[in-house]
Amino acid sequence: MKSKKFVLSLIAAAVCLSPAYAFAASSIPMDYCPDEVIDCFDVIAARKQGASKDELRKVQDFVLGKKVKTDSGTSSSSYVPDEVPIDESCILEPKGTVHTGEGTFYGGGYTGGHAMLDPVSHDYWIVAMNHSDYNEAQLAGAYLEVTGELGTIKMLVTDELPEGKKGDLDLYTDAFPLIAPIEKGRVPVSWKIIPLDSAEDAPISFKYKEGSTEFWCGVQVRNHRYPITKLEYLDENGDFVEIPRRPYNYFESRDMGKGPFTFRITDIYGQVIVDKDIPLSYDDTEIIPGHVQFPE
Repeated sequence: MKSKKFVLSLIAAAVCLSPAYAFAASSIPMDYCPDEVIDCFDVIAARKQGASKDELRKVQDFVLGKKVKTDSGTSSSSYVPDEVPIDESCILEPKGTVHTGEGTFYGGGYTGGHAMLDPVSHDYWIVAMNHSDYNEAQLAGAYLEVTGELGTIKMLVTDELPEGKKGDLDLYTDAFPLIAPIEKGRVPVSWKIIPLDSAEDAPISFKYKEGSTEFWCGVQVRNHRYPITKLEYLDENGDFVEIPRRPYNYFESRDMGKGPFTFRITDIYGQVIVDKDIPLSYDDTEIIPGHVQFPE
């Protein structure tokens, strides 16, 4: 998304040269809200305002950052599908939304966390999220940028903090001193969701729950760039059927059959991708790579 921010900053800078800055927002191309930020909400506003199909595609492509300018020219990730529609009903919040709360620390989360992401790599700092924001596993596996008085670190949500208030986080013991003095124990923190780094050059993946068969199946989506709101499978009639999600971060169904499956996955920003030919595995330790990834 660096190219998007760069282009937008150039546009905004040009507008700022005009004395009529009070009207600058409406003069920025593709800023349909207007709020001087071009994001998924501009796609919604453009559609409501009757923009042409070509204009809608242009705004959506810009928001999704499908093309990335590099020193060698223009390229796009082979894991990002050509078209990524937006499901407005699944949008949780604008990208970059900052949350505030209190930070504490505990010693768990790498194994046995409520998000059931075992095994969690020790390359990541981990954190438990309050019940309200965790939202029945919607933010399981979210990658956060967490800031305290001493600095900012990146953390993976692997567990739930049932007693926490909205905005609260429970950091892994060794991570807490990086954002605040350990002796304080409870401190103000701010955090926002950022793209998962391991998703930058790899597709999403899937893991099946112990006991999964063609008669009952639990499936988990992993390595998603952003948190997942909805998972659907394509049934024998050619219809996508939503799979109920459990608070322990598995989607479970008795009707999926023996596969292979076509899944439709929607993230918290309404971005929709479809992954085909995903086999059913009876091995609950196997991580099955997919073929696509969410755009940045």
